[in-house]
Amino acid sequence: MSATFQLSPLSEGRPFYLAVIAGLACAFVIGKAPPSTMDAVSAIIEPLCANSVTGLQDVVEPISSHALPNVPGKRVTIVRVFYGPGGFTPAHRHAGSVTAYVTKGEIRSQLAGGPVETFGVGQSFFEPPGSTHLVSANASATEPAELIAVFVADEGAQLTTLVK
Repeated sequence: MSATFQLSPLSEGRPFYLAVIAGLACAFVIGKAPPSTMDAVSAIIEPLCANSVTGLQDVVEPISSHALPNVPGKRVTIVRVFYGPGGFTPAHRHAGSVTAYVTKGEIRSQLAGGPVETFGVGQSFFEPPGSTHLVSANASATEPAELIAVFVADEGAQLTTLVK
């Protein structure tokens, strides 16, 4: 299961048609999934489409999602996050624990109450359940960055919620 989703929020300076195209792309991919995997794909994609990264070069790609048979009611979900130059995700929270591993470039990260830190290739960071992730951004304005995020959360939970 490998699909790439361009996510572009409707915001100032961004044409309306780009938001429509991104929404239709998410709907098309979810609709084309085989019935046996549609629930898992929808559980991953829906929160990511609703609470997306910024910019046309920023992409979230679902890798896998599985119920944890030895931990009833919990699910592990893995996604790849690509940030274009200067890309970022607005302040947000996650439903469960998240471990991120940087695979390309450098990622700036800050949890509420902590310092802004920069992580390079091969480094990882952890987000406890319910913590506010104030900064999640590509540290470079000229080069792309990428991370793998591993979520462990309640079955059916919305993985990401933007902080308003």
